[in-house]
Amino acid sequence: MQSYQEVLNYLFSRLPMFTRIGKAAYKADLTNTIKLMEVLKHPEKKFKTIHIAGTNGKGSTSHMLASILHSAGYKTGLYTSPHIKDFRERIRINGTMISEEYVLKFVELYKDAFEKIEPSFFEWTVALCFDFFSNQHLDIAVIETGLGGRLDSTNIISPLLSVITNIGYDHTDLLGDTIEKIAFEKAGIIKKNTPIIIGQKQNETTNVFEQKANLEHSPIEFTSDIFQIKNWENNGFLITVDVYFKNKLAINKLECDLTGNYQKHNIITVLHAVKSLQENGFVISENHIRTGLKQVKTNTGFKGRWDILSKMPLIVSDTGHNEDGIKEIVEQLLTIKYNKLFIVFGMVNDKLPDKVLSALPKHAIYFFCKADMPRAMNDEDLFEIAKTFGLQGNFYGSVENALNEAKKQASSNDLIFVGGSTFVAAEIL
Repeated sequence: MQSYQEVLNYLFSRLPMFTRIGKAAYKADLTNTIKLMEVLKHPEKKFKTIHIAGTNGKGSTSHMLASILHSAGYKTGLYTSPHIKDFRERIRINGTMISEEYVLKFVELYKDAFEKIEPSFFEWTVALCFDFFSNQHLDIAVIETGLGGRLDSTNIISPLLSVITNIGYDHTDLLGDTIEKIAFEKAGIIKKNTPIIIGQKQNETTNVFEQKANLEHSPIEFTSDIFQIKNWENNGFLITVDVYFKNKLAINKLECDLTGNYQKHNIITVLHAVKSLQENGFVISENHIRTGLKQVKTNTGFKGRWDILSKMPLIVSDTGHNEDGIKEIVEQLLTIKYNKLFIVFGMVNDKLPDKVLSALPKHAIYFFCKADMPRAMNDEDLFEIAKTFGLQGNFYGSVENALNEAKKQASSNDLIFVGGSTFVAAEIL
């Protein structure tokens, strides 16, 4: 392979890729990853890490935390998935993506050895990330799980801190059909004698996490027991909050450039993680926190969370795609003043759409679409199901066609929301 594009074509076409084909690409054990690490001489042991899992919020939490660490002067790696536009978004150091040259050389060097192991796309990507980070003299790396936790390829690290944001229904065919079963899978990132932070305390999951933490002799804390958010303001470009620690004001008028209302949960989870790191010897001041949260997008290149694409009409996109994520989005949509609401919407075909569609507002006009990838649900099928939930609109094929039609029908004081799937949002960013 002579070029970076040839390498990408190889990775995308030869290796099972969950984001494109779904369940068939999921490897329910760590055998391959362990074999890959042996080939690479265990790069995962050569740098410090923070491990983050959860149904919703793990991406935002990872990027916020990386931004704060960057602002504090630490050379910070960040591994996330999926990517929005560029594969290299998954692997960054202080906001800079891994180079095309490194990806090319890595694949050329290990292609033959890896093909004997037959890794998935995600397993190959984790191997690339850990090899890269181990060679860059990092101070710390924030590692986001891909799917679940217990059997996720990233779960071979021994982190300084583990964080689980929350638990909701998503990937139930792989992780389990109850909140407790899903929590058990996420709890798999809890390591022996390693602090664990749970962002949102939920009745169904508390015992699952506490039992796992006790088994591993790991101190466990629930953010919502310790931190609170008050005086929430959102001007569309920055959110401003007062943060309370054990019911006493800790930081007033803290600003963040991620403006989804659901970030109120993630901000305090991040601050809880910062507190743990400070206790572990990291020097992170209030000024570092303020700068890091106000410049998450600048510091990390983060996209896909409540992105404002246009003002007249207001066009907003978000990658939220499961029941809890959609409910948070709808709640925020209802706080915005507009004349008419237009929703460009698509889903993937391996998720049950009923709970998501039942959460959508019935007063909106819908433009159903199909993202350009094999896993995407057919737009006409989605339209037919949506009608049973009282949703009015039509189907338009591609995301581009659906958005263009919505723009034609919208006036300057209307609102267009684009979402339902990471891949729908990706096509317009």
